[in-house]
Amino acid sequence: MPAPILLVILLLAAAPPDLAAAETPAATNGRVLIGVLSHRGDAHSGSTWQPTADYLTAQVPGFRFDVVPLDFAAVGSAVATGSVDFVLVNPAIYVALEQDQGISRIATLRTGSGEHARNLFGGVIFTRADRDDLERLADLAGTHFMAVDPTSLGGFEMAQAELLRHGIDLTEDLRSLVFGGIHDAVVLAVRDGTVDAGTVRTEVLEQMAAAGVVALDELKVLGARDTPGFTPLHSTPLYPEWPFSKLADTPMDLAQAVAIALLRMPADDAAARAGGYAGWTVPLDYQPVHEMLRELKRAPYDEEAPFTLADAVARYWLAVVIGTLALVTMALLTSRVLRLNQRLSRANTRLERRHQLILDSVAEGIYGVDLNARTTFVNKAMERMTGWRADELIGNETHEILHHTRADGEPHPREECPVCATFGDDEFRFVDDDIVWRRDGGSFPVEYSATPIRDEQGQTLGTVVVCRDITERREAAERFRRQEAEQAHVTRLSTLGEMASGIAHELNQPLTAITTNARACVRMIGAGRADTETCKEVMNKIAEQAERAGEVIRHIRRFVRKEAPEMAPVAVADMFETVLVLMRQDARRAGVALHRQIGFGADTVMAQRTQIEQVLLNLVRNAVEAMVDQPRERRVLLLARRNGEAVEIRVVDTGPGLGKGSPEHLFEPFVTTKPQGLGVGLSISHGIIEAHGGRLRVDSTPGIGATFFFSLLYVDKHRGVTPSTVSLQSDGHETDHAGEHA
Repeated sequence: MPAPILLVILLLAAAPPDLAAAETPAATNGRVLIGVLSHRGDAHSGSTWQPTADYLTAQVPGFRFDVVPLDFAAVGSAVATGSVDFVLVNPAIYVALEQDQGISRIATLRTGSGEHARNLFGGVIFTRADRDDLERLADLAGTHFMAVDPTSLGGFEMAQAELLRHGIDLTEDLRSLVFGGIHDAVVLAVRDGTVDAGTVRTEVLEQMAAAGVVALDELKVLGARDTPGFTPLHSTPLYPEWPFSKLADTPMDLAQAVAIALLRMPADDAAARAGGYAGWTVPLDYQPVHEMLRELKRAPYDEEAPFTLADAVARYWLAVVIGTLALVTMALLTSRVLRLNQRLSRANTRLERRHQLILDSVAEGIYGVDLNARTTFVNKAMERMTGWRADELIGNETHEILHHTRADGEPHPREECPVCATFGDDEFRFVDDDIVWRRDGGSFPVEYSATPIRDEQGQTLGTVVVCRDITERREAAERFRRQEAEQAHVTRLSTLGEMASGIAHELNQPLTAITTNARACVRMIGAGRADTETCKEVMNKIAEQAERAGEVIRHIRRFVRKEAPEMAPVAVADMFETVLVLMRQDARRAGVALHRQIGFGADTVMAQRTQIEQVLLNLVRNAVEAMVDQPRERRVLLLARRNGEAVEIRVVDTGPGLGKGSPEHLFEPFVTTKPQGLGVGLSISHGIIEAHGGRLRVDSTPGIGATFFFSLLYVDKHRGVTPSTVSLQSDGHETDHAGEHA
């Protein structure tokens, strides 16, 4: 790093926040003048640079800063007479004034804005776009050419040096060479055809086009260059931007305060916006300007007299003293910065260790990935979960190691990975069911969240993933499911036990008929009164009663056995028939009429048959028991009707209803309205319906009746399960009891 740059950085690092105020001499209020090269006219210079002077007035207490526009010819005399304290001129003029008047640079201008800010500029050689005879720099020989001023670096000297390299001497090979005094005059002269071609500094064409003065498509650049990182039009090599310089007699403490204020100016400060620049940087090395002026033999290299060491000391004694002091100061500041850097390094190490300890203390697996999907960090929990060490994961593609295959063994493309998609679209994601592969080739179920990582500017750097192993949760859920199935099975057995007398009577009737008919047939045969037709008729009656008893037994056996949990297409009529058979006798005894009604298209559903039969039986039993002491009509209706892509099943009764209050608490465990009830029937029924993707709901009107209803997935008998995605949640429509009970 060059010494001037390091010196200014060290000064800024070591200076306290109020350095500018502390270093400014405690003098009476004074006026400080800044001479600015007026290369685009006095009015333009005043409006462009006075906001910068106002900024310095605010930053350096005790002084008022004003801008003095100077044309090319007035700069030298203003510095020689000391009529200004600081100057802002092009680098060529600065180099000459540094040699002759002992001025010294304290900051360098940055132009552009944002990511395009730069501290270099060049020259643009251009002509009208319709000049087909001018395509190369060599074509300029014998033309009328205009520049800004003989001392303008970007507006003449850069172009002069570049054309010399192409064999054209601007002082000898042109038909005419004129100077416009300001850049705008040169651009307008070329545009209007007053001259054949001209040269100005970079960005002038773009600024005049932005102001609507010219159109860029009216002009074309000759010898255009393409320099990486530099977007403005240019035809010459690039040189350091304008320096902000102090005169030899300007106090050092004032110059230091001004330098610090300029370097601290934000790139988007109002003064920078008014000046069309992006702040200031430390003084650059202007050796390239020296070399170009030496090539052109321009001041201060227009004399061949030798320059001795004595001449250097005599001319630059003040700079030697200042340089020595600067070196001593730099050595002291360097020592301090090194100590501060060591402290900062130790603090950073402690923070990194603390960060890693926090990560390792978390039970969930945590890892990060960058924009290339490569792992950036891993905590201990992730190592334990996957079996991969951190050094095996960091720097490698996480998806290819941990997430390469789905649970069924199918490949998992990276473009479909939620972790990679998170840093792609900058959106948070939560995945509740996925798998991660271990080092040993096995996998385990996980849920995880993927959150974008952003820097201070809000740019996404990657994704941080928090991963949780849900193996135990799945096993617990499976155990709970099995326990629920066992509980439902026990409840079915208990229900049949409570219905034993009714079921026994339902079996006794056909058995009694079988016995009576068989004995009657035996007696007729013994008495010799039996013929073939009579015996055939009696045997048919016996067979019918036996089939009736067998049907009851089949319903009971299927109802009490343990069935596989898989769902399959089930006929609604078969489920209704089972419930009616099992409840027939209890309903008769209670004086309750059982009816069923199946609407068009509601004949087949996707369900686990035994579980839905258990729900229907429980709801019908509750309805029958609720109407035992009711004097008016007692009726229960099993209703199935098509509702979009689902079948809604309702159990409607004409009982007293559920009374006041919300009926939703009925589905909670151990809540019952029956004196001898345990309160588990409706809770189990509610769980069964939820497992089928629906919800058991109730609608009740006191004195009219209650309706329990739920929905199941509709099945097309010809095509199987409907292909569309449907919600099996009940739609919650109100029940018109008067219509359903009519």
